[in-house]
Formats: sequence, structure tokens, C-alpha cells
Amino acid sequence: MKRARWILSMVAVLLATAFVAYWAGRHGSGSTAVPGDRSAITGSSAPDAGAKPLYWYDPMIPTEHHDQPGLSSMGMQMIPKYADAGTDASAVRIDAATIQNLGVRTAPVERRVLAATIQVPGTIGWDLRQAVVVSARVDAVVTRLYVRAPYTNITAGAPIADVLAPQWSSAVAEAQALQHVQSAEAKALRDAAQQRLLILGLSPTDGRAIGGGGQITLHAPQTGVISTLDVREGQRVNAGQTLMTINGSSTVWVEAALPQAVAGSVHANTPVTVRVDALPGQTFHGHVEVLLPDIDMTTRTQRARIVLANPEGSLSPGMFATVQLEPTPGKAVPVMPDDALIATGTHARVIVAEEGGRFRAVAVHTGRAAGGYTEVLDGLAGGEKVVVSGQFLIDSEASLSGALDRLSDPPALPAPAASAPMSGMPMPGDRP
Repeated sequence: MKRARWILSMVAVLLATAFVAYWAGRHGSGSTAVPGDRSAITGSSAPDAGAKPLYWYDPMIPTEHHDQPGLSSMGMQMIPKYADAGTDASAVRIDAATIQNLGVRTAPVERRVLAATIQVPGTIGWDLRQAVVVSARVDAVVTRLYVRAPYTNITAGAPIADVLAPQWSSAVAEAQALQHVQSAEAKALRDAAQQRLLILGLSPTDGRAIGGGGQITLHAPQTGVISTLDVREGQRVNAGQTLMTINGSSTVWVEAALPQAVAGSVHANTPVTVRVDALPGQTFHGHVEVLLPDIDMTTRTQRARIVLANPEGSLSPGMFATVQLEPTPGKAVPVMPDDALIATGTHARVIVAEEGGRFRAVAVHTGRAAGGYTEVLDGLAGGEKVVVSGQFLIDSEASLSGALDRLSDPPALPAPAASAPMSGMPMPGDRP
């Protein structure tokens, strides 16, 4: 046990000696620091010859000021504070060597037009203006379906279903019986019969297609895709019941989810480029038709409806798309690199580099961000230099006087007293 304690004590002495040698080697060009003496620190805010200190302070207790040098309440040697270092707690001063050691880089605050391109996700859907619903105007029985599955392409005028409807049959028979009348009264009855057909949802083509037993063939009113098929053969349907829905596919809608921060820059007729993963290498061009007035409560986004031409039918509802919008460029505004921003939970600030190696923390109000730059709404006017690398080391100490002195030349640590070992610890030469 004694031998183990002796080994541990030897390791502690060697580590302490190596640490002191390291600091001495680092500052070999100057005087050796005396333990507890902070006057050996060559702070970056060193005054000109003949300058008078404002007060003396301990960097560890910046609020404690003294009129003369000595020891602080913590028992550490105090250092002077000079007038040329400034009294603003948000500003610090650092020499060129320390700037280089910290890797501090600056960039100017420029006035420029932010990149207006916005890229958001979107979903392709039917153009509902091309949707046509085929419904039963009277009670009927579906005796035959020419289209048995949804999402079947169909052309205008093609047969879609045979139905047996007594009310339709009687109306068609009445209209056919009055086709060749000559008297004025009979012609008025013929016109009324034709009007009755229209009210019942029958076209002249349907009237001519009446077969034996009062069976009528219904035809597609337009070219498109049968998106829903709500009946089957042999089913009885009531008046007003939907039989199927036919959607045109010459154009499609794309609904893009816009974050609220950029929704204000998008308006009707904004040009749009759409890319779909299922069709690599192809781009589709269109425009924003309207911004929908509701906000998605889950994603906090506003939807933009975009109209795309789809003459070949390659775009299908349900596809996911990447939407790139190009709003009209705005005016030039002050912008700074994104790396310069120090964001906290309640506010944001930057470190501004001033003349003479001084740095100041400035609160800013930011706006849009694009292309690696962030818009500055308040706090900077343009032309300032902001720190983009190493600013966290400066900002973390900006409110403490003399903090940069510790960064440029840390105070010497008290050397362990080799001649006064701890009680109970053996010294070299002791017999275990």
C-alpha cells in the first residue's frame, strides 16, 4: 500500500512539473510567471506608455473593482483596467496573434438581392375542373357494364353501361313517336318531350340507343380516365346515385406546401419548375394558379395550387414531386453569411469586428435565408465586418472584462510545493 501511494505521488509531481514546463516554454520570450501573480499576463488590451488604469480587478470577479493593485477577495493578483480598453461590457479587444490562434475570420455585411428560388415538396393530383360525374337521374337497374375496373382510359362517346329504367324508356318512346309530326301543336309536344329527356339526363344519342325491353345504353361524356366506379352489373340504383366519375388528364394539379416564411413572396402566375423522381431527367413547367387560403395545422404550411400541362399523360395523381418556384426578385437588403449568426432560444446576435482589434456583440433581427446568406432586418445597416469563424469563443467571454487576456495568455497556475508533501504521502527516498 505504501509503495502504491509513493508511485501515485511521483506521478502527480511529474505531471505538475511537466505542466509548469509547458507554460514556461510557451512564454519563454517573456519573464517567468510567478504563481498567483497576474501582472505577468501580457493582455491584448495593454495600454500605451503613461496610461493610467481606471481600476484594478480580478477577471474571475469582473464586478469587483479596486482603486489600487493587490489581491482580490479570491486571493488572486488583480490586473489593471485601462480607459483605452473601453467600458462597454459587450466589446472586447484582442491582438493579431490571438486572432490568428483562435482562427477568427470575418466577412462584410453586404447589400444584395437574396436568391429568390424556393424549393418545396409537392403532390400531383387530378385537375378537378375536368371531372365529370355520371349519375342515375331515375330509378334503374344496371344490366351491363362496358368498363369493369377503375382507372380505365375511355374516349368520348364510348359506351359505358346498359341500364333498364322504365321512366327513361317511356320518355324516349314518347320523343321518338313525335319525331315526324307536322302540326304546330304536335311540334310543341315534340319539343317538350325532348326537354323531358334532357331533364332526365338523356342525350339524343342515348335516346337513339334504346333497345328492346326499354334498355338504354349510356355513353361517356368526355375523354379521360374513370377515376371511380361505384356500381356493378345487376345492381339497382336510385335516382341521383353516382355511377362513375370520369377525370380528364390533359392537365393536372400540383399542391406544393409552402412554409409561412416564404409564402408571402409567392403569388398567382409565379413560374414553377416541377421534377418527379419517377421520371428522371424530365422537367415540367407551369405556374401558380392560386394560394389556398387555409393553413395546414400540422405542418404550418400553406398550399399553392399549380397547373401543369400533361398532354402525354405521364404525370399520374399521387406522384410526389419537387417544386421549384421562382418569385419576382425583391430589392437589395443587408445580408450576412449564415455562419455569422449566433442564435439562442430568445434572440440572435453577431460579433462585429471594429478597428483596433475590438469585437462587439450586436443583437440582430433576421429575415429570410437563401444561398448561404441571411437577411438582416434590424441591427446592421451594411458595410460592417462580422465574425464568421471563432465567434463563439469571443461571444462566450464578451461580457467579462479581461476575458481575452486569458485567451491570449492564461495566468500561470501555482506550482506544487515539492518540499512540502501532503500529510501521509511518502517522498522519494522513503522506504516503503
